Amino acid sequence: MDEQITGKRFLAVTVLNVLITVVEIIGGLVSGSLALLSDAFHNLGDSFSIVLGYFAQSIANKPETSKRTYGYRRAEILAAMVNASFLVIVAVFLIIEAVKRLQQPAHINGEIMLIVAVIGLVANLLSAILLHSGSHSNLNVKATYLHVLSDALSSFAVIIGGVILTFVNVPWLDPVLTIAVAIYISYEAWPVIKQTITILMESAPKLDYQGIEHDLVQIDGVTAVHHVHAWMIDEKRIIFSAHLNCHDMRLSEVEKIYSQVDKILREKYGICHATIQAEYHRGKDEDFFDTVVDEEHLIK
Repeated sequence: MDEQITGKRFLAVTVLNVLITVVEIIGGLVSGSLALLSDAFHNLGDSFSIVLGYFAQSIANKPETSKRTYGYRRAEILAAMVNASFLVIVAVFLIIEAVKRLQQPAHINGEIMLIVAVIGLVANLLSAILLHSGSHSNLNVKATYLHVLSDALSSFAVIIGGVILTFVNVPWLDPVLTIAVAIYISYEAWPVIKQTITILMESAPKLDYQGIEHDLVQIDGVTAVHHVHAWMIDEKRIIFSAHLNCHDMRLSEVEKIYSQVDKILREKYGICHATIQAEYHRGKDEDFFDTVVDEEHLIK
């Protein structure tokens, strides 16, 4: 998404969340609804998360420096992990409070609960629409999008509860709805947490490594590939490094091989940056992945 448009959308979503929080806190206190109060504090946390997400996105656009040679793109990954982790913490808190409410049921004013929940649903859906387009291509925006989407589902659940409680006194319904929403929040947040941990741990991205090895050794002059490493800067940028065993040739001929390697890795495998080291016999007997660490080469 365009940075300026994204900034305006983040601001709009933040304002909406703050307004929802104020309305739901008042409505929750007046109606006695735990689900409504929980949703209010959830929205309050979302406001913080949305602001965090916007600043992380701004930081990520800063250029590379001598201290950050890959730039600041991991800022968005860190923000996504914080946002998703916060969702899980909120979900646990909601479940604990809901269990307490099940043990000590309280009277709920269904009409007030219903009205406030409808207002919350409309605002949350509007927020989700504003962030939807960027949620597919940006993990940080996706985490924020999941926040407001889970709020929308929470508001929808509260609406159902409000309708029922308006006509029937069901003391256990409000906490049960709270638990259901909390479970959904955790379910949606976990994949984001898992993916951010994978990126921060520099786990290997899902690539066809056998295909890469096959394609590279098909290049005229390349005899073997070894010492391969692959990792991700963020959810879209894959970094790759490898050593190529080549025929004894001029440096100008090696550069032609580099160009072919870059084209294959970029166009076929989606790798945005590759560092290739050409060698003659050195390392020819090494594995494709270098699984043995030579302690003498470690930087102490």
